[in-house]
Parts: sequence; structure tokens; C-alpha cells
Amino acid sequence: MKKLALILTLLASCSAWAQGDAEAGKVKAATCAACHGADGNGIMAQYPKIAGQHAGYLEKQLKDFKLAMTTGGKQGRNDPVMGGMVMPLTEQDMADLAAYYASLPISDNTTPESSVDVALALYRFGDAERGITACTACHGPRGNGTSLSGFPKISGQNAEYVKLQLEKFRSSDRGNDMNAMMRAVATKLSDDEITALSQYVGGLH
Repeated sequence: MKKLALILTLLASCSAWAQGDAEAGKVKAATCAACHGADGNGIMAQYPKIAGQHAGYLEKQLKDFKLAMTTGGKQGRNDPVMGGMVMPLTEQDMADLAAYYASLPISDNTTPESSVDVALALYRFGDAERGITACTACHGPRGNGTSLSGFPKISGQNAEYVKLQLEKFRSSDRGNDMNAMMRAVATKLSDDEITALSQYVGGLH
């Protein structure tokens, strides 16, 4: 029953997104290029690649940044830089930007051999003894996530950015994950495991 309720909630939230116009989003993306690059692949490793990300996920993050600003950080996703950027955006602006960046190709990335031993088992199988769910359960074997369910694509993502987000989930500095699923996993990961997983997902294709 709980699973059915979750599915219905996800479907309802997806249907609530505005219809995005990628061409309009391209024009509106001029200021985004300062951090995310002209191609959406980020200009520094601590910034996320947003090219090729699911439009619904991108739109949700933009809305969550704005929600944090309007609620004094009590809800949404806190980030002073992104919060300031999204405040003037309308819902249509957010939908257009999401559609544009979703249409762009993400740049290639690799997995260093040093991360495989630690990360491979955790990513594929999790750790039942510690109550860690396998990453594949939500993000898929190739890290592509699922658009309908709201799980982001993590394949090809910058390792430094992934590491920062896992650390934020672990400390609860970031709390806009659905049903606190990422926080539940991240709190059980060691520093070495977070580093290995962050590097590992970059090369998933």
C-alpha cells in the first residue's frame, strides 16, 4: 500500500511540471553558463554537470532552491548561490531551462581503477548487514536513473560534486531527497566509501 501511494505521488508530481521549451531555455540559460558552462557540463569539478539530466529532476531542484529561499531554509534545498539565481525565475522559466539542459549531451568521464574495489559491490549490491541499499535500485546499473520516478542520472557526473552531495546528505545539510532515501544511505557510509562511490559513478555508461 505504501509503495502504491509513493507511485501515485510520483506520477502526480511529474504531471505538475510545466511544459518546457528548450529553445526558450537556451536564451534564458545565458547567466547559468558562468558556473555550468555553455554546454551544461560545468566549468569546475565542484559544480554539477546538468547536461543530459532528466528535465523533471532539474526542474524540481530549481523549485527546491527557490522554496528554501522563500521559507528561510526550512524547506527545499539550501544553496545561497543557486537560491539567489532562481528567485526571479517563474515556473515557466524553470521548465524551459530544464528542457534545454536535458537536451544537451553530457561530456565523457572515467572511473579510476583505485575506486572499483570499494565501490563496485556497494553500487551493485549495497550492504545488507549495515542496511545500505544498492545504488542500482534507484540509479540503475549504468547510473542513468529514471525520469518518471525522479531519480537523477549520475553517470558521468563530476566526482567532486557527487562527493559534496553525499557528504551533505550524510550531515543532513541537504534534505530534499525523496523520503530521505539518500540521507538514510549516506549516514552509513564512511569517508573512504563516499570518495570511492563518487569516483566510480563517473565512468558508468
